[in-house]
Amino acid sequence: MNRFANSAEAPDFDAPQILRRTRRRRTIGIAAVAAALIAAGGGTALATSVAGGSSSTPAATSTATDSDATTMLFLFSDGQTLPIDFAGWSLNSAKTYVEKTQTKLGTVTKKAVKGCKPGSVLGVSPHTPKTVKAGDTVNFTVCAG
Repeated sequence: MNRFANSAEAPDFDAPQILRRTRRRRTIGIAAVAAALIAAGGGTALATSVAGGSSSTPAATSTATDSDATTMLFLFSDGQTLPIDFAGWSLNSAKTYVEKTQTKLGTVTKKAVKGCKPGSVLGVSPHTPKTVKAGDTVNFTVCAG
């Protein structure tokens, strides 16, 4: 019996390979979660890329909101459209976004509305369902305070 007790070899653990496998599994898991988030927020990612990814301008929304008076439907040269909801944007952010979409800023009308932030966008013209292309003129109505 003693002959067998001392004859077993010690198990060989390849620690670097186990570590690589663990890291690979973790990376694949993170990549899967990231891909799911990108697929779920694809419209937002597109809108952010159109906006230039600048943190000074709010990202455009991928769906129209309840109030179409603040939503501009932008038509790209390839025929795709993107609804942009300017509700609550500051006038400076809206001007920056209009420049990035190569549309022209038209008239800015101030309207006194109770409870709104002064300088925030209350309306855009033309608004949804009319489409706006590069070179078109866009008018804004902002809160006077």
